[in-house]
Amino acid sequence: MEMHVYDTWVKAKDGRTMHFDVFTNTRDDKKAIEYAKQWLTSVGEGDATVSNRECRFCHSEKAPANVEEAINKDGYFIYKMEGCR
Repeated sequence: MEMHVYDTWVKAKDGRTMHFDVFTNTRDDKKAIEYAKQWLTSVGEGDATVSNRECRFCHSEKAPANVEEAINKDGYFIYKMEGCR
């Protein structure tokens, strides 16, 4: 499966910057933002601003098996990088 990666940077409630990627199987900016918001809500950061400024298409690549499973199950996969808990 080819996945599309959206590089995402948002400000958390405590002021730290959260950097994560949204992986999805469709190249759809609005859907990627929706997925970012869903995940942020699930980690208690539902008030974070997420728009096409904070969540931008980066590249496409072949999905590893664990990412493909998550995308098939949930529609997306979040790869946490800086400032994510």
